[in-house]
Amino acid sequence: MKILVINSGSSSIKYKLFEMPSARLVTKGAIDHIGEEGSEFANHYSGLKVILSEINHIEAVGHRVVHGAEKFKKPVIVDQNVIKGIKKCCTIAPLHNPANLSGILACQKLLPGIKQVAVFDTAFHQSIPDYAFIYGLPYDYYQKMGIRKYGFHGTSHEYVAHEASRILKKPLKEIKLITCHLGNGSSITAVDKGKSVDTSMGFTPLEGLVMGTRCGDTDPALITHIMHKKKLDTKQMDFILNKESGLKGISGLSNDMRLLEEKANTGNKRALLAVSIFVYRIRKYIGAYMAALGGCDAVVFTAGIGENQAGIRDKICSGLFDNLRKKPKILVIPTNEELMIAKQAYNLISAV
Repeated sequence: MKILVINSGSSSIKYKLFEMPSARLVTKGAIDHIGEEGSEFANHYSGLKVILSEINHIEAVGHRVVHGAEKFKKPVIVDQNVIKGIKKCCTIAPLHNPANLSGILACQKLLPGIKQVAVFDTAFHQSIPDYAFIYGLPYDYYQKMGIRKYGFHGTSHEYVAHEASRILKKPLKEIKLITCHLGNGSSITAVDKGKSVDTSMGFTPLEGLVMGTRCGDTDPALITHIMHKKKLDTKQMDFILNKESGLKGISGLSNDMRLLEEKANTGNKRALLAVSIFVYRIRKYIGAYMAALGGCDAVVFTAGIGENQAGIRDKICSGLFDNLRKKPKILVIPTNEELMIAKQAYNLISAV
């Protein structure tokens, strides 16, 4: 079965075509600058039309959808009710879900009759217990507005957890893992017996680690304090927290960890500070999740920084496990979210 996996971003479409169940990658590509001035692609429909003109015999489509809230706890075959559900989630993921939905709607027009599967970034984290996902806010906010920790990068965390099980030659149900997805967006997940039991991102991807341009954990009272002092509205503050903070904001240079590591090694103090904060936060989360899990068989590093920057990995792990009788194995596993989506789409369609 040929399954096309699509990741529709706000101005891009990334795609991979797999032959399943062999998991053979047939082709891949991307279209950028969708909807931007001067672009030949006015919308996702026009971009997908070009992609599909070059690919034949598609039998199913798998879509990455960022937010499924509590409604979508596993992959689903797309129908009108699923589309309505994804639309409802747009209010809590306004930067991602509308673009994801655009890809789904475009495929409905361009591939009529072809089954589509939505795979949600939040789904893997639906196993997190309530004492780990409820915030210390009035409980009504959770009941009436769905305010809780949801977590993201779930497809990546799930994929590398399965790969870790294979590498360790132990069933997932017998191991405890801490998976570190470190890139421009970064998150860490505690995985117990194959299930996510806690994760660093929260209601939005802003919570948790210091990231490329996101601030991560901060004192909530700081937000209103800064808004008052600088006379900022909510939109301006949101932009600062998501786009002007993190490694970029601390260093004043860039959100690219490769550049920052290079500058830090040549004595740039703010680059060194940004790197040090990034590393320190990760070490804290790993320590916290080891406590939550009651031990750990392996710490997995994945994504751009996690896979490719050995110097950062060394700083994170240096001395971290020295006092432990049983030290966790350190694994570097390239993530493949698209393949995970293809597998889940294939399994779901095959079972129908």
